[in-house]
Amino acid sequence: MERNILLTIEYDGTNFCGWQRQPGVRTVQGELEQALSKVCGKEIKLNGTSRTDAGVHALGQRASFKGEFGIPTDRIMLAANNLLCGGMNVRGKCSDVCIREVKEMAPDFHARFDARGKKYRYIIRNSREMDVFARNYCYQVKTPLDLAAMRQAASLIVGTHDFACFQAAGSNPRETTVRTVFGLDVFRREDGHIVIEITGDGFLYNMVRIIAGTLVEVGQGKINPQEISAVIMSKERQRAGHTAPPEGLYLVEIYYGEFYEREA
Repeated sequence: MERNILLTIEYDGTNFCGWQRQPGVRTVQGELEQALSKVCGKEIKLNGTSRTDAGVHALGQRASFKGEFGIPTDRIMLAANNLLCGGMNVRGKCSDVCIREVKEMAPDFHARFDARGKKYRYIIRNSREMDVFARNYCYQVKTPLDLAAMRQAASLIVGTHDFACFQAAGSNPRETTVRTVFGLDVFRREDGHIVIEITGDGFLYNMVRIIAGTLVEVGQGKINPQEISAVIMSKERQRAGHTAPPEGLYLVEIYYGEFYEREA
């Protein structure tokens, strides 16, 4: 009997050339498919929800696959993670990708097409002193950032808009660039890092990183927070700020059905 399996995955994107399978390079999808194919005894192809870029991290990526295989659902995670870590006999070795949950879903479920929304987190280290050990996990900005101005700008991004100004130049044409941002929070953590958290029904290519870069420029005084509405209405990429680097971006969660409705 064919089963439909949903995975929840986390990974450190530093040493990956992104999520999507590509010949000749190391990708998250490629590593997972290789391990799962061995575990299930047949070729596995994953349907991922978000095609994260090189350097982008994930706490809650989702992917699904179908097939007939003998291994019980509750054993897939353990077996695949052992292979991802180099095998059961390798002690103390930790992989940069890990399956955190495995669930059996209805036959017609699809991880990408059934997703109702996503949450991303962007982390900024705002300090004059650079931290070599943090270089792969945050955007290090030396100039002081005005948190109040960034919050004011963020409030103008929330809602349903044509977000063409926050889409990377040269992106593949979309049927529509209208998206809904349900929440956009900017706050400072106890460790001093500035965190941008955004939840929406979907995002254009590089949209979150461009929003992060725009908010940084607002915080630096380069863009007036009151100008954000005009920037959005212009639909012009050059009116928005720079594209923040991938290292600070984390895919936090993918929402499905009623759970998403409660969160939103």
